[in-house]
Amino acid sequence: MRFEIQRLDHHQDPATDPLIADAETVRALVEAAARTGERLYIRPCPIA
Repeated sequence: MRFEIQRLDHHQDPATDPLIADAETVRALVEAAARTGERLYIRPCPIA
């Protein structure tokens, strides 16, 4: 399954360009975000 991830940042633009990633990459990004306090918006990619 693939996911769309956006980094949320209150100091600049409301959100960055989305990143499409697989579940393993999402897990690594979530762990890194948890360590730094970064906010992420993650949702499944629609199946085409």
